Amino acid sequence: MKVRIRELYKGDSDEAHRFRYAVLTFDIVTILFVIATSFTHHGPVVETIDAVFGVFILADFAARIWISANRWRLLTRFSTLADFIALISFLAPLAGEGLGFLRVLRTLRLLHTYQLSKRLKQDFPYFRRNEDVILASLNLMVFIFIMTGVIYATQYPSNPQIRNYADALYFTVTALTTTGFGDITLPGTVGRMISVVVMIAGVTLFLRLVTVLFRPHKVRYECPTCGLILHDADAVHCKHCGETIHIKTEGLT
Repeated sequence: MKVRIRELYKGDSDEAHRFRYAVLTFDIVTILFVIATSFTHHGPVVETIDAVFGVFILADFAARIWISANRWRLLTRFSTLADFIALISFLAPLAGEGLGFLRVLRTLRLLHTYQLSKRLKQDFPYFRRNEDVILASLNLMVFIFIMTGVIYATQYPSNPQIRNYADALYFTVTALTTTGFGDITLPGTVGRMISVVVMIAGVTLFLRLVTVLFRPHKVRYECPTCGLILHDADAVHCKHCGETIHIKTEGLT
């Protein structure tokens, strides 16, 4: 059984890739669920779905620990901590705890799908052509979603301007883009520090996305001599060392 599970998580067979695509789909569904329910009252139905998601996340979490060759290293990773907190937050309704806002950390689970990038490039030409744009967009969306959750969690009890997640999202986006309408503010030292983080880190991620969108298109191909990875789409020689390179063109082998 352990060998079988390890093959599904780390193997290179078609079945293993289909399994990882299924995990990716589950991650996206959970994130959409978090977004949808953040604007509604968490009644018995939502708490029941929370618990179901929590059971699946627990199974995934336990399986990855079971097959890990270095469990201590796995457990000390930040991504593992984020998964653990997300797991608790999904199961929290069973204990009557108000940890719903912690579910935003489940968004970090998408970062785990970066291991699928090689297969995604093989299966989807669009991903292969736009990998940098997709990953930069993902980083920005993860940051916005997490900061929205942090702002809502810290401001909702005391700030009348933050009445729901939509208000928190609105402030996050206006601060990130430095628009600063001023109709919503975060008072106090904690509020100001959160605003600083949103503006500095958010603008950095936003500029990274803009840079990727407007820079000349590059092709990923590792030069066998110097290791340079990004080249012009029509390059015949490596700009760094002059080595002849053989970049495959769409439709050719």
